[in-house]
Amino acid sequence: MDKSCLQYSLTEEERRTFDETGYLILENILSEEHVAALTKEVDSIYEAKLREGHDPKKAMFHPNFIPDHHLFADLVDYEKVLPKVWGILGWNIYLYHCHMIVTPPNGLEKNNKTFGWHQDSGRMNREMESHPRPRVSLKVAYFLSDISEAGRGNFYIVPNSHLKDDDIVVPDGEGQPEGAIPVRVKPGTAVFFDRRLWHAASPNWSDITRKVLFYGYGYRWVRTKDDMTVSGLWESSSPIRRQLLGAGKNADSYYTPTDADVPLRTWLQEHAPELARW
Repeated sequence: MDKSCLQYSLTEEERRTFDETGYLILENILSEEHVAALTKEVDSIYEAKLREGHDPKKAMFHPNFIPDHHLFADLVDYEKVLPKVWGILGWNIYLYHCHMIVTPPNGLEKNNKTFGWHQDSGRMNREMESHPRPRVSLKVAYFLSDISEAGRGNFYIVPNSHLKDDDIVVPDGEGQPEGAIPVRVKPGTAVFFDRRLWHAASPNWSDITRKVLFYGYGYRWVRTKDDMTVSGLWESSSPIRRQLLGAGKNADSYYTPTDADVPLRTWLQEHAPELARW
């Protein structure tokens, strides 16, 4: 990994925004050319799913897409994003979850039915005995389509809900929680969000198709959420990418890693030692 990536390190303002609100929006993380190349591969996968019988009016949820194309693998340690991820979570991290979502127009009339509000990580939210619940992981969402207007299948969030609301009041069938807003962004934008932030998908009432790539980073002792098949990429990957794809010499190395298990720590010790102390 080239040390030039340190120019994209998490700033104090970004840290403060993420810590206080639970999310961070960074525009122009992907160039127009990068968006076009990724969109081409997403479209190819989506078209294949349609041929296999996927309902064209329903969203396509496609996990474990990293092995599908090198462009997806290249985002795992993307220089403009990874430094911000380790700036938030530290160096003992990996990609525990990923999914691609394509949300076509649903052809229905717009309504205000309650969305599927949730925090990520399922049972973790019931079985961790603390308040606020621990962060443990975050997601980075790369938006490939223009959702700068509401009604386009936007990702909805309740800002600041990650720290104060172990539960939120969700209307019974009609309306959304107090403070809920749509995330409205242009193609090429990356949205970072804390797993504890209350969020929901919304219907696509527009005439465009929404396309997003989600990369979930967590601590190496967190189990994968998908049936990941990325181990086939380990041999051809750089040491740091291999760590991010879940490599480890044995089970205990995810709890008490050596330098060989976490080359990201070794790299930071050399190039940014203040980030490798803990």
